[in-house]
Amino acid sequence: MADKATTKDEAAKKAADKKVENSVAVKDAKKPTREKEAVKAEDMEDMAEAKVGQSLETPKEELTPQQANPAKFLEDFNWHNYQEGIDPVDGEQLQEFEKLVEENFVDTLDDEVVEGEVIHLTDRDAIIDINAKSEGVISLNEFRYNPDLKVGDKVEVLIDVREDSTGQLILSHRKARTIKAWDRVNAAHDEGTIVNGFVKCRTKGGMIVDVFGIEAFLPGSQIDVKPIRDYDIYVGKTMEFKVVKINHEFKNVVVSHKALIEADIEEQKKEIIGQLEKGQVLEGVVKNITSYGVFVDLGGVDGLVHITDLSWSRINHPNEIVELDQKLNVVILDFDEDKTRIQLGLKQLSAHPWEALGDELKVGDKVKGKVVVIADYGAFVEVAEGVEGLIHVSEMSWSTHLRSAQDFVNVGDEVEAQILTLDKEERKMSLGIKQLTPDPWTDITSKYPVGSRHTGIVRNFTNFGVFVELEEGIDGLIYISDLSWTKKVKHPSEFTNIGDKLDVVVLELDVEGRKLSLGHKQTEENPWDKYEEEFAVGTKHTAKIDEMVDKGAIINFNEDISAFVPKRHLEKEDGTDVAKGEEAEFQIIEFNKEFKKVVASHMTIHREEEAKIVKQAAKKAAKQAEEAKPTLGDANSKLQELKDKMDGKK
Repeated sequence: MADKATTKDEAAKKAADKKVENSVAVKDAKKPTREKEAVKAEDMEDMAEAKVGQSLETPKEELTPQQANPAKFLEDFNWHNYQEGIDPVDGEQLQEFEKLVEENFVDTLDDEVVEGEVIHLTDRDAIIDINAKSEGVISLNEFRYNPDLKVGDKVEVLIDVREDSTGQLILSHRKARTIKAWDRVNAAHDEGTIVNGFVKCRTKGGMIVDVFGIEAFLPGSQIDVKPIRDYDIYVGKTMEFKVVKINHEFKNVVVSHKALIEADIEEQKKEIIGQLEKGQVLEGVVKNITSYGVFVDLGGVDGLVHITDLSWSRINHPNEIVELDQKLNVVILDFDEDKTRIQLGLKQLSAHPWEALGDELKVGDKVKGKVVVIADYGAFVEVAEGVEGLIHVSEMSWSTHLRSAQDFVNVGDEVEAQILTLDKEERKMSLGIKQLTPDPWTDITSKYPVGSRHTGIVRNFTNFGVFVELEEGIDGLIYISDLSWTKKVKHPSEFTNIGDKLDVVVLELDVEGRKLSLGHKQTEENPWDKYEEEFAVGTKHTAKIDEMVDKGAIINFNEDISAFVPKRHLEKEDGTDVAKGEEAEFQIIEFNKEFKKVVASHMTIHREEEAKIVKQAAKKAAKQAEEAKPTLGDANSKLQELKDKMDGKK
């Protein structure tokens, strides 16, 4: 029994020895220089002193001798005897010893992140205490994201090199941040917390930002609430961001600085919107300029000043009035029920120019102005800033033939006009240009008497005639029937072109109605007068068929005279019809000078020959019959001969 007890005690002692050895080795067995050596007595003394400092702050309670004076405990501890198994160690003492080692000594494994304290800063490095045998060194480049780093700050580090050639402990904050970065990024995204990031450089579409050691993407649209024109000003800056998107598959992180600004703006927006009233004047900053208006930032709320509300005068583009980032006062004109769309005005802050017009301006006065807008019906002329008058196209020329306003003026032209109507209440003014020149119809009877010949310019066509301008303001109409004596004109464009010069004769003159009736064919002799005898009914002419129509054919005897041949009159002697292009002899069977109508026939030619032959034959037969018929003398001689025979004389 005694042997068994002795064996049991030895086994217990060996187990205790092994436990103490494992604990005091302080996990330094991985260091090649120490090769799992036991903790030295002087190391224990350092840790005991640290423990003493800590124990002073703990509440007073009943302490063991080891707890009351750990330094003395470690000093009195006979490590040699313990290793040799000479002195037995109480289990509680071993637990207390292991606790001291765990609290006061750092395990410097390569793959574990530990917390250290900045104890000193140089121009290039930060000295970090991690409770190891020596302090570690980290380059300040790894703290670019945190320019406010100071002594006493707690930082996470990873052992990069335990001992360099000088025995210095080399730490890495960047590697430690990388290990912890994804946990922090995910937490920041889930909790919506704000993170600091260092803008490293520009990239396509945005910026690259260092967040917890991870390269995150900052889109250009997420830098600020207003458009960014110079991205380079943000490079090298440390800014606050919000993690807005994480792609775990591709390890992509998207951050936004705009989201933080919008959150602040949203609060300001609610406050501003709640105080909006129509007619209220606010100060704003021009945020954006478009072709249709200007967006003004009112301090978190955007409003639109339409281009028509920028100036009382007409403008082509808002940049003629304002520029980006310009501060200006605007008045609230209207907003929707939710106050999300705010309509602003700039010109409303000044009096309307019509109100500044003096009473001396009246109908009949001459004014000068600049053409600002041209429409088909007329031109708008600005006679004063914000005051416009309309010159209708009918008031641009004395001509009754209306044309486009662009034929008379162009945008930007300086013109002089006469005020025709003026209504200050309705803010309307009509002007006229033609009133500045004499009315050409005043002496029209002396300049263009009936029967006089003139040359004019073809200005326009209608289905029924041609408008010819004799001079500015004097137009006349040539009816389609007065264009040619001989040609049948279906549309004026068949006879002449716009811009051509035509000789005309004044046929009629209506001074009150301002109408001139002109004729072109009257400038020449009527060819039908001289052709009346040449192409009289019964005359014969040789011609060829020029055109076949539904009811017959058309033949042209000359440039002036064309004749119609009815279908039945195309029949030839052999019973066939005269074909197109075939030449034959025709006889005029109708000539109407008044209606310019000529009808011819080929059939009558050979029918006439037949009738002539028949007539001649009949005449010959009659002659022969006449010759065969006895005369009165013959009868008397016959009677005498018969009488003599009866009397016996023969």
